[in-house]
Amino acid sequence: MVVGPSGAGKDTLLNAAKVALENDPKFVFPKRVVTRPAVAELEDHESVSEAEFALQQTNGAYALSWEAHGLHYGLRGVLAEELLSDRVVVINGSRAAIAAAKQKFPATRVILIDAAPEIRAKRLAGRGRESEAEVAERLRREVPNVPQDAIRIDNSGVLDTGVAGFLHALRSLAPA
Repeated sequence: MVVGPSGAGKDTLLNAAKVALENDPKFVFPKRVVTRPAVAELEDHESVSEAEFALQQTNGAYALSWEAHGLHYGLRGVLAEELLSDRVVVINGSRAAIAAAKQKFPATRVILIDAAPEIRAKRLAGRGRESEAEVAERLRREVPNVPQDAIRIDNSGVLDTGVAGFLHALRSLAPA
């Protein structure tokens, strides 16, 4: 499960990893379902209304779901099948969902993508998705502790360095 605070560059690193590993059968990147319109260059996800999300959740469509920043996120039930395969399932998750993921899928490993607060603030403002007040709220958000054994990637620097570190972390989790 890949997690990190808003503005850390998690989606950018995930998108780069998808491209770099697209022909490697050891890796799979399931799409999230999110109650927000999809903007492909920012995050590749399936967009649904809150009513549709609630209906799908009631009908057991999600192997894992959570709420963050006033949005609902879900990973389809096929995720459970992928996790039983001998592949690295790279989940775009949330720090608030780590405990539920580990409870449901005990082999879950966490990769924390982070960046310096001033870098995150600049990135969030550049996205243009939130107001200045909403950006400030995201930067203040407190979440449960990340497990001690999480793999940590500092994505404060140049993109190539962040991508290289992330790919190294993913490959370290792959079966031989």
